[in-house]
Amino acid sequence: MAKHVLLALVVAGLLYTVSAAAAQDNGSADQQSATAGGPEHGHRHFDPAKRTEMLTKQLNLNSDQQAKVLDILKSEQSQMESLHSDTSASQEDRHSKMMEIHKTSSDQIRALLDSNQQKKYDEMQSRHEQWQGHHSEGQAPNGGASPQQQ
Repeated sequence: MAKHVLLALVVAGLLYTVSAAAAQDNGSADQQSATAGGPEHGHRHFDPAKRTEMLTKQLNLNSDQQAKVLDILKSEQSQMESLHSDTSASQEDRHSKMMEIHKTSSDQIRALLDSNQQKKYDEMQSRHEQWQGHHSEGQAPNGGASPQQQ
């Protein structure tokens, strides 16, 4: 049970960071209140459609990009849910696979973007990694290092 909770928190933290960074960039009270719901509302809070909407606002995605990003995020969600229900793998293996899934999705999204969008996306990812590294200190069994920093 503790493994499931930790995994859910890590996933929620990753997704929350992107949402929080978007809200901070926009300064939008609506987005800030939407992200204030936090991970306690479960995976529904990180609906691929809502994430796509957030990225659309932040990166000014065109309709073709929106459709492709939505597909990528739906696939990521499906893979994460499958991984979450896989009790045969160790917590460390599941965490590693989760990070691989997230990185693959991120790389696929980045490949869809033009150079200006990529720059903004990279800045969002950088803030995310800084937040993740800061918030995982003392919590992760690997000494707090974010797997993205390895």
